[in-house]
Amino acid sequence: VQLQASGGGLVQPGDSLRLSCAASGRAFGPYPRAWFRQAPGKDREFVAVVGWIDSLTEYADSVKGRFTISGDNAKSTVFLQMDSLKPEDTAVYYCAGRQDHTLGTRAEEYVYWGVGTQVTVSS
Repeated sequence: VQLQASGGGLVQPGDSLRLSCAASGRAFGPYPRAWFRQAPGKDREFVAVVGWIDSLTEYADSVKGRFTISGDNAKSTVFLQMDSLKPEDTAVYYCAGRQDHTLGTRAEEYVYWGVGTQVTVSS
């Protein structure tokens, strides 16, 4: 089981980025998929989660209205569209998978983790 995240980079405030995470094996099926992030010196924090069957979503308050999570079940891939980026969004972003149907927001509930991708928002 491997997760591979991509799409990070250096952008200016107000710009957009789209992160992708592809899974091999059964990491993303048929359970919710999530994105977390970790800024230097801070704990890993929840960003967004999407259900596998019903595509229900939840977002951290800090990203609501700016980020959109979606999934492609056929390709076992999850995306994070990030718009109106702010310097405080700077972090390493991780995708994660779990083994139950709960739209959980706690990192310890997730059992599969990808290698992170760096997002830096700076002028």
